[in-house]
Amino acid sequence: MGYSVGQVAGFAGVTVRTLHHYDEIGLLSPGGRSSAGHRRYDDADMDRLQRILFYRELGFPLDEVAVLLDDPQSDPQEHLRRQHALLTDRIARLQQMAKAVEHAMEAKKMGINLTPEEKFEVFGDQDPEQYAQEVEERWGDTDSYAESQRRAASYAKEDWQRIQDESADWGRRYVAAMEAGEPADGERATELAEEHRLHIHKWFYDCSYEMHTCLGEMYVADERFTAFYDAMKPGLAEHLRDAILANGVRRA
Repeated sequence: MGYSVGQVAGFAGVTVRTLHHYDEIGLLSPGGRSSAGHRRYDDADMDRLQRILFYRELGFPLDEVAVLLDDPQSDPQEHLRRQHALLTDRIARLQQMAKAVEHAMEAKKMGINLTPEEKFEVFGDQDPEQYAQEVEERWGDTDSYAESQRRAASYAKEDWQRIQDESADWGRRYVAAMEAGEPADGERATELAEEHRLHIHKWFYDCSYEMHTCLGEMYVADERFTAFYDAMKPGLAEHLRDAILANGVRRA
């Protein structure tokens, strides 16, 4: 009997309207109809929808997706190989960029006009210039770096103290949630993950859910950031990474 349009929409995380549109433009026409004339999707249709959504995630417009899928010289395995290569390259580039930008945020060097005494007072034993040269050499020409630098240059001691206080308060509440047994995909954890994203968004640069997910992966891939978060509570870096991912999926 196949799958109804509502079932397929639920499986794929798209709207029924999207599937109707794909049918109308000939991008994905269901393989069958019910006795009442309703769309019914078979396994081949589901495979094609998966390839469509992969290409859409990679930024391909619908007309180009249609050309790629209907190319008689390609096969499903070739599509998967191509998409895997494109996604892998994209992930690597985003992770590199996210790592550098996050280092810039944590370093808090860019444009900070504080005396040495004030730096120690605000940041404690953290070195606000630790990653500055690395960040500038790698990503000095990116929009995120420029935006973070522009904002940071305007901050006074009181602003940096607010940033530190907000971060510390968030950390205490996240630790409390973990100690209460909150799962990473639970409502409380994902709300704290969203708060974490908005903190970056508010003080440093526009942080999309995609960017935030890359930052979460970096927290467990880079031992410096793992150590930073796990100092609050062992396992927090990995828990936060999973909460960020769950929050992005929930709110996308």
